[in-house]
Amino acid sequence: MLYQNPALYDVLLPASGAHVGFYRSLAEQNPGGVLELACGSGQLLVPVARFCCGDTPQPEVSGACGLDLSRAMLQAAGRRSRAEGVAVDWREADMRSFELGRRFGCIFVARNSLLHLSTSEDFAACFARVREHLAPGGVFAFDIFRPDLAALARAPEERFFVMRVPSVEFGEVIVESTNDYDAASQVNRATWYISAPARQQAWVAPLHLRSIFPQELPLLLHQNGLELVRRDGDLMGSPFSSTSGRQVCICRVR
Repeated sequence: MLYQNPALYDVLLPASGAHVGFYRSLAEQNPGGVLELACGSGQLLVPVARFCCGDTPQPEVSGACGLDLSRAMLQAAGRRSRAEGVAVDWREADMRSFELGRRFGCIFVARNSLLHLSTSEDFAACFARVREHLAPGGVFAFDIFRPDLAALARAPEERFFVMRVPSVEFGEVIVESTNDYDAASQVNRATWYISAPARQQAWVAPLHLRSIFPQELPLLLHQNGLELVRRDGDLMGSPFSSTSGRQVCICRVR
């Protein structure tokens, strides 16, 4: 549900300046076009493309491409890029099975979106597509959370506060959640209960995310033909440690 409502998604999960800066810098350092997987409403790719790929009125020859499964998100992304005069080639496709007929100097999947993949087969299919579309010497980057065992251990019936966000369109939006973590699959089947003024639980949204543990991550990449060349603990380049909230990763083809 959340990924079919771009306006609500943008209110609850706006792209940070740190995210824009990190992926913009990466695309600048690795020219040859940029591809974002699970690009959503274009919050990241539009500003990245503006600075890194030049302006052209022809999206089909743009150096920037955004891929997502949600048609509603892509429609919002198209409106965003047109409003800002930035050419982006938007594609409706699955990150496990796309074919774009070109290569890119930088491919990225941001803000936990890689974790929508659940199984080893899913990751293998996605990483095979990444390898196929990376230009020689290009980079693949992503940022995901470091699993928090205490949070994952919550009882499935426990509802907890997530965020409170003011907005023009919806008023003050309040999000609560439950977690249902399956240790065998490492998938957390959360449910977000989203309320607005006078609209208690106006939206109920499933949010299923796989956990990738720090020692597991390099092996997962290695067995799929990728090498982890750098892992930071945040988008500002802090060293990764056991207290880091994120795993910010840059990879190359082995």
